[in-house]
Amino acid sequence: MFASQLVALAVIALSMKGVKAHGGVLSYSNNGQLYNGWAPYNSPDGQSTIQRPWATYNPIQDATDPTIACNDDGTSPTGQQTATVAAGSDVTAYWNQVWPHPYGPMFTYLAQCPGSSCDGVNAADLDWFKVDQSGLISGTVADGYWGSGKMIDDNSTWTTTIPSSVPSGSYLIRFETVALHSLPAQFYPECAQIDITGGGDLAPTSDQLVKFPGGYSNDDPGFTVDLYGTQAQTMTDYPMPGPPLYGQ
Repeated sequence: MFASQLVALAVIALSMKGVKAHGGVLSYSNNGQLYNGWAPYNSPDGQSTIQRPWATYNPIQDATDPTIACNDDGTSPTGQQTATVAAGSDVTAYWNQVWPHPYGPMFTYLAQCPGSSCDGVNAADLDWFKVDQSGLISGTVADGYWGSGKMIDDNSTWTTTIPSSVPSGSYLIRFETVALHSLPAQFYPECAQIDITGGGDLAPTSDQLVKFPGGYSNDDPGFTVDLYGTQAQTMTDYPMPGPPLYGQ
């Protein structure tokens, strides 16, 4: 039933005027538990989910946009839920099927919230660190195999292992795919609230922490690359945007 629900949502999303070929994260899973996501075109009344609210399937096309953290105004709604996630376990994000943009990188970020809960915490105030990324896997920038292509091959899902070294606490997890088939680049980030348990004691370093907005620039080479230009035909190295990867 879950798979059919995802397909139905995708059909609805892709048939709506102005949102064709766009979308976002519709749900999450961890340790056999499925968590439905926010329904952006439904009334917020009565919605209760671990995902932060987001309003549209359309992409963000400005790396400095005030909504770049979580594709929203950064706040949590009434009825916000939080998933308990063990450090070292996998969290999977499910995009609408079939995701249409195979050229671009994938990212997963974490941001620890102050206190015992992320409820009421604005995502733009947090310090984010990158725990997972996948850029150009093979081939050339113009027509190679990208992280986004791998996400599509995995039934429009992306799975990230929560590092066992991450300190326990309340976090936002931010899954993001960036589409490079057109310029400016198209950003698709969404966030969910999780409590990490059984964690370690390796805090991210200062150079691994960024704000959103602030962590990206519209001039980042990874966002300005022209897939249809002459250089892209032979270019086999892709400059990954954002901070250094946590733990490295």
